[in-house]
Parts: sequence; structure tokens; C-alpha cells
Amino acid sequence: RVFPVSDRAADILAALEGWAGDAQLLQGEACGLLCQEGRAAGVRLSDGRRLSAQAVLLCTGGLSYPGTGSTGIGYEMAKEAGHTVVPPAPSLVPLRIAGGECAEMMGLSLKNVSLTLLRGEKKVFEEQGEMLFTHFGVSGPLVLSASAHMEGGGAFSLSVDMKPALSPEELDRRIARDLAKYANRDAANCLGDLLPKKMIPVALRRWGVPPDKKAHQITRAERRQLGALLKDLRFQVSGKDRIEHAVVTAGGVSVKEVAPGTMESKKLPGLYFAGELLDLDGYTGGFNLQIAFSTAVCAAAAILKE
Repeated sequence: RVFPVSDRAADILAALEGWAGDAQLLQGEACGLLCQEGRAAGVRLSDGRRLSAQAVLLCTGGLSYPGTGSTGIGYEMAKEAGHTVVPPAPSLVPLRIAGGECAEMMGLSLKNVSLTLLRGEKKVFEEQGEMLFTHFGVSGPLVLSASAHMEGGGAFSLSVDMKPALSPEELDRRIARDLAKYANRDAANCLGDLLPKKMIPVALRRWGVPPDKKAHQITRAERRQLGALLKDLRFQVSGKDRIEHAVVTAGGVSVKEVAPGTMESKKLPGLYFAGELLDLDGYTGGFNLQIAFSTAVCAAAAILKE
């Protein structure tokens, strides 16, 4: 994760402007490339202006967070130069969950839980950390990471282990202690030490024990059913959220058509690429920022040598 100490985005902009020094900064909406003698020679702007240049660096981003200006125009300009564009898709994105249980728990943040993503019954991702319930499904660091592994078809589901630090046997003993502690309470009122308040109604329905059944009446089998539920709270994934809400965009300009050392186009000399426009996407945790930084440095260094 890369954030300024101040936590203010304006400070990043100020730093970039400071590094730019006395460079001329022009604003406008690029809509096409200018080519001359088989080379990129500038860009056309939507207001009719034509900006000439010795080289063109396309770093227009993907389709995520369109409010930042990521309209997808870079893909069209790349296609204009003859490049293959791998269809853009959301990556590191919240997931939609079937049913209305997540909406019941909306706003609930879980910490130190283990999340497993399954295709059918095959485990494709597992990690411990934080997640968040939303009105349509789940989000948070664990979920964003899991979404990056949802490639190909198939039915996906999420399994949440609410007590990853405890073995099933240890959890069973813990539940037994709680039931003994609240022996005369209803089942609905004896789970507060085990679960967040917003999750208790959902857990009770899944557990299947009558809410008014006294804790001392709960059988060993029912106690173990509760333990199994807490170690494997399943949610059926109905799909990824929209690409506008994704942290990054997967897909983009095929890297097979870009020189890796310079980021120059293999199709059109003088044209360079950097950042999310390329068919590169990484894991959460700063890797996508590093992709942007590194490809930009390579491109800039190569352009300066021209």
C-alpha cells in the first residue's frame, strides 16, 4: 500500500508537478493519434487541436474508477495503431452474493477471519485478514484478493472461518463453556461472545436451533453443528461487481506487442505504453502501483534517449 504521510491526494499531485519542473502542461481530451512517416507524431484532441511530438506515451488507465478520467479512450488509440486489446475485465473487485443475508449484515466488518474461495469444492484461494458486508455482497481486502482468482467459468462460493485460530475441537470446548455460562438464556441470547451482533440472526437461521431454546437444552450434536457453521460459513457468489467499482482493470494492450525494456510499441515506432492500459494486473498490496511506476520509468527513460 502506498499512501502519502498526510493522507491527502493533493500532495501527490503537488509532488508530481514539482518533479515536472518547468515542463509545459497542456490539458485536453485526446481522441486519436497523429502519425508521420510510419511513426507516432502526436495526438488529436476532441476540440480540434493537433499536438505534435517526437514520441507519444499512452498512460490513460483502464476502465476502473471512471471519475478519474479512465474512459477507455486509450484502448481505441492503441487499436488505431494496430494493437491487440485483451477485453477489459474487473479485477480486485467486490463480489455479489446470492440472497439477502449480506444486506442484513451491511456495514459489518470482520477482522482476523479466514476466507476461502472455492470453484465447486476445489479451493482456489485462502487467506486470513479483513472483509466487509455490503448491501449487495462482500468487499474488503480479503474479498478483493479472492476476486483476482476468479478466472474461467464455474460456480464460485466463499467459505468464512470465523475462528481460524481454533481447531474444531477447541471451538467445541469454547462453545460448551459459553452455553454453560449462559445456561438459562435462550439460544438467541447466548451467542454474543462468539459472534458480532449483526451476524447472530443469520447464524441462528442457519444453525436451525429454535431461538427460544434454552442453552442448557442444546444437545452435543447441535453444539457441534454450530461449531461446524462457524468454521465454514458459506456464501454463493453470483458474480463480480461492476468494472467501475474495481480497484484495477484486467486486460488491455497485449504485452506481446510491446518491447519490455522500453515499453515501445512493436507496431508503431514512437508510441509507448505505461500503467493499467497494458494487459497487466497484480495482486492487492501495491503491486499494481508498482506496475504503473516501473512501466512509466522504462518508457520515460527510452523516450529521453530518442
